[in-house]
Amino acid sequence: MRVKLVTLGCDKNTVDSERYLAQLVDHGAVQVEDAEAAELIIVNTCGFIDAAKRESIDAIVAAGRMKAEGSATAIVAVGCMVERHKDELAEALPEVDLFLGASETEQLVPRLHAQGLIGDPVTQHPGVRLYAGATPFVRYLKVSEGCDHGCAFCAIPLMRGRHRSFALPDIVREAQLLELQGAREVNLVAQDLAHYGRDLRGGDAVRLPDLLEALLRETSIPWFRNMYLYSAGITPRLLEVIAGAPRIARYLDMPIQHASDAVLERMRRPERRRTIREKVARFRDAVPGVAIRTTCIVGFPGETEADVRELLDFLREVEFERVGVFTYSPQEGTRGAALPDDVPEVEKRERLERVQELQRHITAERYEARVGSVAEALVIEPGIARLPWQADDIDGVTRIASDALPGSLVEVEVTGVEDDYDFTARVRGTRLAPPTPDAAPRAGRALPMMGGSMGSFGR
Repeated sequence: MRVKLVTLGCDKNTVDSERYLAQLVDHGAVQVEDAEAAELIIVNTCGFIDAAKRESIDAIVAAGRMKAEGSATAIVAVGCMVERHKDELAEALPEVDLFLGASETEQLVPRLHAQGLIGDPVTQHPGVRLYAGATPFVRYLKVSEGCDHGCAFCAIPLMRGRHRSFALPDIVREAQLLELQGAREVNLVAQDLAHYGRDLRGGDAVRLPDLLEALLRETSIPWFRNMYLYSAGITPRLLEVIAGAPRIARYLDMPIQHASDAVLERMRRPERRRTIREKVARFRDAVPGVAIRTTCIVGFPGETEADVRELLDFLREVEFERVGVFTYSPQEGTRGAALPDDVPEVEKRERLERVQELQRHITAERYEARVGSVAEALVIEPGIARLPWQADDIDGVTRIASDALPGSLVEVEVTGVEDDYDFTARVRGTRLAPPTPDAAPRAGRALPMMGGSMGSFGR
């Protein structure tokens, strides 16, 4: 069976898709890049915001069209949007053969096998992850599932359930697998990375600093990056571990969502303007040169012009390196959806554009201040690299005039800023050559997990 898996949404979905692919290949499926060449199309959906839902539906409809034209035999829709809207989707999209929500995806392989769409297992040592992206040297490592935070705008707990930390030994083994597959950068992801371990008890009681120390000790992966870490989880011990570990990128993705205390309270966020300011200052003092990225929402119910000015003033004061900003859209079942959506869409867009324009200037100033600095860079394709201050797919790239091979780690001197968000740099030398061809992942090849089982990840 030729399989195409379409992944939408966040990096956590990417991890899930890689696990599904490994299981499917273990049952004789063959991964293909072109959906038109696939017999089975699986769409891993996102239900976070309205735009993501529309994208997911469009992908399912496109797959249905291929089935109607005869190129595809079966269509499966899985993931977050299906978790919340399975009945409506099943009624509206009868061309889909199987719907599985985020809490049901352990059934994917058994159900496909029962329907004769995949065969019996072909290996006694199944792989836990099969790479399916475009930059094999950059991978994602999910350390927990679900979320206990009650943010009024967010439906993640309704789609992914309550927070569950994965066992530290299993996470370390998966990181070792990614290293064997050629990973040079591993991004740690969760709904709130700082929440890791809070639900573990007894001999399993560990926290994020313990996990970071274990990953550093048990692997040789050159870069680890912390993604989506609430400021409330920034502790002295975490700062000590990050500051003392050159292999942890000087980078922090710390969503604040707003800077008006009144809006933060209505959003049911745990932080306030003062505490956010203090945590940012503490991180910058402990980790010199760190780049901090955040996200904000404009147009939440009750947001006034004064609230927007507070947000803009805070962004000027704190000077984050990057800010992702979104307009609010009510999500069914959340506390925010019960509030009057009283900010007109045209006003939401205007506020978004004001934040984006301000941040463009702030980013330019922060980036210009890095010109002349020397740093390590990861080459991701010929002539293109990323610095520690640039996360995969969201923070721009660094252009280098060099024939350094993808997967190399090189030392560069930053020479300029291009197109607002990209750097240029001069290569001064190679610190680490790319992985050997045998180490890099290949389509249809999943390396075995070193102990443990898929079940321990508790999706």
